[in-house]
Amino acid sequence: MDRDEQAHGATTPGPGHGRIQVRNMARVRSRQVPVVVLLALGAAACNRAPVPGVARGEALYDTCTPCHGANGGGNQKLAAPAIAGLPRWYVQAQLEKFQAGHRGGTAFDTTGIRMKSMSWSLDLAGDLESVAEFVAGMAPTGPAPALQGGDAQAGQATFQVCAACHGADGKGNEAVHAPPLVGQSDWYLLAQLHKFKAGWRGASPVDTWGATMRPNALMLDDAAMANVVAYIQTLQ
Repeated sequence: MDRDEQAHGATTPGPGHGRIQVRNMARVRSRQVPVVVLLALGAAACNRAPVPGVARGEALYDTCTPCHGANGGGNQKLAAPAIAGLPRWYVQAQLEKFQAGHRGGTAFDTTGIRMKSMSWSLDLAGDLESVAEFVAGMAPTGPAPALQGGDAQAGQATFQVCAACHGADGKGNEAVHAPPLVGQSDWYLLAQLHKFKAGWRGASPVDTWGATMRPNALMLDDAAMANVVAYIQTLQ
């Protein structure tokens, strides 16, 4: 060793120094591997889609609560109908129509437009089915009548046309995609008859089942609509 090396305390690596260094680097890498694996597993867990089902539907229903209520009983001031206990197939079908723009697609249907926008938040696979399943499992609320007037006796005769699809008891028929009418708010039933007549519902060329309802609404004037809704309330 020369003077310069002695002055700076330099040393010459001895035999095996390189092997020791390699072993030390291997130990560092071995400590890093589990960390990388854990990070990868954590990322996979974050990206995993929620499992469809009632639990998922209940979580998603939080976004429905402000309008339809925690119990699904609806809110007349917001024009939100009672939905608790509606058949799963019907809830899912209507959500699909809103998403596709077959409902809520006309300029003056402000409440339908609002619902269409809300339906777009159900954008993961199984979300529609999950919400529909949860809503169908809720206990029906049986809203109290809110409308005045209407001749139920006169409405009974008109209802015979409705009974062909919705049933004499007004409980609906899945085979013809006719929802139950009993248990629904009278103000909402009346509003939907007006929407069908105005072409806000059932006018889309691809809304096959909505199109079967519209001709029946076109035959009714305002008095006949009020009468048939009054009769439906007697079936509750």
